[in-house]
Amino acid sequence: MHEQQGASVRELMAENAALRRQLASLIDQAESNHAIMMRHQAFDLDIVGAASFQELVATIFRQLPIVSSLDIVTLSLVDAGADIYTVMHKLDVDFEALPNLLFHEHAEELGFDLEPGRPPRPRLLPYHPVSHGMAFPQPPAGLASVALVPLIRNRRVIGSLNLGSRDPGRFTPLLGTDFVEHMGSIIAICLENVISNEMLKYIGLTDALTGVYNRRYMDRRLAEEIARARRQSYRIACMYIDVDHFKQVNDSHGHQAGDDVLREVAARIKAELRMSDALGRFGGEEFVVLLIDADLDSAGIVAQRIRASVADQPFLLPEGKGLPVTVSIGVAALDDFERSHTVEEVAQELVAQADGALYEAKQNGRNQVVAA
Repeated sequence: MHEQQGASVRELMAENAALRRQLASLIDQAESNHAIMMRHQAFDLDIVGAASFQELVATIFRQLPIVSSLDIVTLSLVDAGADIYTVMHKLDVDFEALPNLLFHEHAEELGFDLEPGRPPRPRLLPYHPVSHGMAFPQPPAGLASVALVPLIRNRRVIGSLNLGSRDPGRFTPLLGTDFVEHMGSIIAICLENVISNEMLKYIGLTDALTGVYNRRYMDRRLAEEIARARRQSYRIACMYIDVDHFKQVNDSHGHQAGDDVLREVAARIKAELRMSDALGRFGGEEFVVLLIDADLDSAGIVAQRIRASVADQPFLLPEGKGLPVTVSIGVAALDDFERSHTVEEVAQELVAQADGALYEAKQNGRNQVVAA
C-alpha cells in the first residue's frame, strides 16, 4: 500500500517536473518569438523611414540577414529600359556598395508563375545553382534552401526579395508563407515610394529637353566636387560649350530642328565622357561639363574629341537633309583651390575662366577649343 502511494507520488512529481520543463520551454519560445517580433518591427520602422534609395536598399542588406538569421539576401528589381538604374546612377547611388542589388528587364526572369489575374506566391524550396543562379549570382558556400518572395504593387510584380539559408529545413514547400509575404509587401511599398521620390528629385535636377543635368544640379555638384577635391587632393576641369550659329538653325529650319540639334549635341558630348563626369545644360545652346580628376591637358584632349564628334558628322533633319553643326569650347582647370575662398566662390571662378576661354574661341572663328 505504502509502496503504491510512493510510486504514485513519484509519478506525479515526474509529471509535474515534465510539465514545468514544458512550460519553461514554452516561455523561452514565447520570449524568443517576442524578441524576433521586436527585431522585425524595428526593421520595418527603419526601412519605412529610409529617405533615399541607397539608404533603403543598404538597410535591407545590412539588417535583414541579422534580423532573420539568413546567410544571404539579394534584391531583384524589374527595370525595363534601365530607367531606375539610370536615374539612380545620376543621383550618385553607389552600386558597388550594393553588390546584391540585381536588375532585370522583364518580370518573367524572376522565376514566378505569372498567371493573368492571379498574383504570384512566394516560392520556398531547396537551393539549386542552375534554377536560382539569377537570384543568387554569388551564393555563399553551403547554401541549402531559399525563399523567393514576389514584390507586388497594384497587381504588378516590381521585383523579388530573395532569401537564402545554409539550413536545408529553413525554407521548404510545406512551410506557411504569411510571414514572408508580409515582409515582401512592406518592402514593396517602401521601394515604390522611395523610387517615386527619387524620380521626382531627378526631374527637378535635369533639363527636360536634353535629359542632361540642369544648372541647379551643376552648381550644387561643382561645389560638392570642389569640397571633395580639397580633401582628397585631385584636380577638376570644366568645359563651357556653345553651339555655333544656333540662332540660324532655329531661323532657317524651325524650333523643332533646333530642339533636335540640342538633343543630339548633348548625346554626342555625353558619349565622350566618363561615368564620373557630369554634363549640364546651362540654358539656350550652352552646356557645361565637369571633369573629375582631370588636368588642363587631359581636359583639352576630351574637348577636342567632343568638338570633332559634333563637326565631323552632319546632323540629320526630319526630312532627311544633313545639317552641319559645330561647337566652340572653353576649358579651364583647377589646381590651386584657394582655400581662403569658399567652394562657391572657387566654383564661380572656374566656370568664369571656362566661359572666358569660350568667348575667345568664338572670337577666333568658332569650331575650336581654347584653354584658359
